[in-house]
Amino acid sequence: HPKKYGFIITNPPYGERLEEKKELPKLYSDFGESFRTLDSWSAYMITSYEDAERYFGRKADKNRGDDQMPLKLMYITNSEDVAHIAEEAGVDRIFVDMEYIGKTDRQGGMDTVQSRHTADDVRRLAQCLNKSELFVRVNPIHEKTDKYSSSKEEIDEVIEAGADLLMLPYFKTAEEVQTFVKYVDGRAKTVLLVETPEAAAIAENLVKIPGIDEMFIGLNDLSLGYGKNFMFELLLDGTVEELCLKFRKGGIPYGFGGIASLGKGMLPSEYVIKEHYRLGSTCAILSRSFCRTDQVTDLKEIQKIFETELPKIRQLEEECSVHSQYFWKNRQQVETKIRQICECEDAK
Repeated sequence: HPKKYGFIITNPPYGERLEEKKELPKLYSDFGESFRTLDSWSAYMITSYEDAERYFGRKADKNRGDDQMPLKLMYITNSEDVAHIAEEAGVDRIFVDMEYIGKTDRQGGMDTVQSRHTADDVRRLAQCLNKSELFVRVNPIHEKTDKYSSSKEEIDEVIEAGADLLMLPYFKTAEEVQTFVKYVDGRAKTVLLVETPEAAAIAENLVKIPGIDEMFIGLNDLSLGYGKNFMFELLLDGTVEELCLKFRKGGIPYGFGGIASLGKGMLPSEYVIKEHYRLGSTCAILSRSFCRTDQVTDLKEIQKIFETELPKIRQLEEECSVHSQYFWKNRQQVETKIRQICECEDAK
């Protein structure tokens, strides 16, 4: 384009009609490819297509719907009753945790939970959920043995059972990720759990692998890998911030860690939630301490916890959103002023 500075406003299709959906990846990819030639321009896109950033090729500097889009909260359970309570309270994703291979060896002695959920749990929950997505963490990439099926067999079974998203844990190489994507084959969304120093070291390459929908930073294992004593030290030393920046540049949504009820946790939840907003995170796990179903078994009491504590988290998120908006407006004003100055200088 002959003008050095400018902006584009577009309202592309976003898949409300079924016949549009298969055309969207190419449409948004073509738009992103064309826009990359306009490196000093801005683009404003009006769309509800959730994979827009992925196919456009970069993360939005600001999503104007952020004020209405709180963190996607996940809760780990294989109980239909608890899943129903969590869903009705506003939990976005029910998390079925099938990972167990190698977990005892690397987390021995830690106060962590090994759920040992199964594909049958996925199948049951898929039948009872109406609004929440069904999120499944499978095992690391592995071959078949006399003790368990292969990764391909496990992934096929989980997808057939009704999983909406699959998470790959404890990987160290891009080859493992590519194998995971190949096995999923577009039948569900894919999430990478970055929880090894080796995975963190290749983060910039991971975001370039086609077929990755989301990233999640696993603080427990990653802190162990770096020899830390407390998993939230990774917020202090810049590890989480650096990874978030790489994911953001790659145009892939990301989240990290777990959050408890407000006022609870070794690092109180309100501090962690504010870090999620500062770093542009889109999702978090409600930690085991949010609702200890291993100790609280009465369903009415569990319901009370969700109905009481979840709104408190959402209210804090609203406050965080207001403050983030303050800095976003300043960024807009700075951008406008800089462009005006540059245009004046060019005109001389």
